[in-house]
Amino acid sequence: MRKIEEAMPQAASWAGTPSIKGSTESIRMALLTFSLVGLQFTWGIEMTYCTPYLLQLGLTKSRTSLVWIAGPLSGLIMQPVVGVLADNSRSKWGRRRPFMIGGSLIVAVCLLVLGWTGEIVRLFVREPETARSCTIALAVLSIYAVDFAINAVQSSCRSLIVDTLPIAKQQLGSAWASRMIAIGHLIGYGAGTLDLVSIFGNVLGDSQFKQLTVIAAFTFLLAIAITSWAVEERVLISARDDGAKTGAVKMISKILKTTMHLPDRIQAICWVQFWAWIGWFPFLFYSTTWVGEVYFRYHPETNASASKDALGDVGRVGSLSLVVFSIITFIASILLPFVVQSPDTSRSRPFTPRPPAFLGPFAPIVTALNKYKPDLLTAWQVSHIIFAGAMCMAPFVRSLQMATIIVSICGIPWALACWAPFAFMGVEINRLTTPSTMLANGSSYRRLSNSNDDFSSPAPSPTFLRLNHLDRDDDSSGGDSSTGETAGIYLGILNLFTTLPQFVGTFISMIVFSILEPGKSPELHEDLGEEDVAKAADGPNAIAVCLFIGAISAVGAAYATTRLKAGSK
Repeated sequence: MRKIEEAMPQAASWAGTPSIKGSTESIRMALLTFSLVGLQFTWGIEMTYCTPYLLQLGLTKSRTSLVWIAGPLSGLIMQPVVGVLADNSRSKWGRRRPFMIGGSLIVAVCLLVLGWTGEIVRLFVREPETARSCTIALAVLSIYAVDFAINAVQSSCRSLIVDTLPIAKQQLGSAWASRMIAIGHLIGYGAGTLDLVSIFGNVLGDSQFKQLTVIAAFTFLLAIAITSWAVEERVLISARDDGAKTGAVKMISKILKTTMHLPDRIQAICWVQFWAWIGWFPFLFYSTTWVGEVYFRYHPETNASASKDALGDVGRVGSLSLVVFSIITFIASILLPFVVQSPDTSRSRPFTPRPPAFLGPFAPIVTALNKYKPDLLTAWQVSHIIFAGAMCMAPFVRSLQMATIIVSICGIPWALACWAPFAFMGVEINRLTTPSTMLANGSSYRRLSNSNDDFSSPAPSPTFLRLNHLDRDDDSSGGDSSTGETAGIYLGILNLFTTLPQFVGTFISMIVFSILEPGKSPELHEDLGEEDVAKAADGPNAIAVCLFIGAISAVGAAYATTRLKAGSK
């Protein structure tokens, strides 16, 4: 009897109930997810300006590529560590908000340090060469600190949505999170296109980059503060007694074991994600710099060496292309659900949700076209081909307009990249865990939702939020709670197949940069002039070559999707 009692874990106990301020559901959802605006704004500034900033400091492209290991490394380490710590936190302020506030303060301080690295170093070091080396070191450390802290905040922000909303509202919460992410990207890239020095003078700094770090720090703190003020968490009184001290070891062991024995279709989805993200990595981190280089190298009227703020010029030109990219992504994420069958409807009896009211007179047309909609798997495969086609043209681009068009085209594949893998994983996990509806081949699945939110949600990826919500020690979730552990493992594995390709992409970029452009950036480094820019224009652009290699990987993703498609028949 004693052994049985020891084997049975005691349930966790809580005080209070989660709540959100606001008079309407839309206001409550906006406040709950508003933190993601600041988070994505900061990510956008980092991806847009930090690569050219490091090149301007004198770091070579090959070494710059190594700096960006910070992103996947911080994601692998911080999100699970902060997740475990927050899950067991008994703070009277709740489990998530203390980590959000603490992490946001670290992010804000590191952003300001990043903007003023040169000035800070010169306070302590006078010798020019030593000061330059120390400036580069401090900038790299600041980027790592920002990445690690922002991943901790991101993990807590997402978990707060999961903790606060009931199961029935998780999909709506995911839709609002997607909207806030898109808004954050648009604001960030939009701010990058403005000449902030001419607008604000030197009040926020004497360069575009300095002013953006100040604005990003303020925006990040404000967004986190608004969500933290609006949300009231329940407080953990005592954690579940289930061997929590060895929980992290058990989690890692189980993930590794499950990874080695994945169901066939989940394994196929993960491999599609792996090949796709090898292609996406150089695009997301280097596209801004590439567009700026095209502008300076192939437009005779420009002169990088004569520019008072070459970094700001590169950032503004690159940001403009990413603004168009973000707008297309946002529009595609809204429209694609109308023209593509979701995976659950394509594998079961036809189901046609009623189009949202805002379509007005176009609603009958949408309804009539429903029977001609391609399935999501086909759309995902086509998106890989579109991305590959766009990236194949990168080495041959010699005009700013063409570079902008290529970056903009990728907005459609990116919308599907943010939607398709999560949708397919949701269906497969539900088929594995909750056999509610039998398919013709004897397998089973369960619909995630039949609501109109499936149509109105941009780039819907409800699975992450919804299924992780089931991990709570809350009996109110009823029968759904049985799927929580399995969902967390499989989605964690999908994240693994998203992160590991970024290490591969970093390694590829380092080799390409070392061979083609081993020196300093002629557009951005102050010791190089117009002749060096002309020499660089005569040879292949290293970033464009990385994008071309990404196109080859995207073709591999399209082939892997074909295998997934064959397995679904």
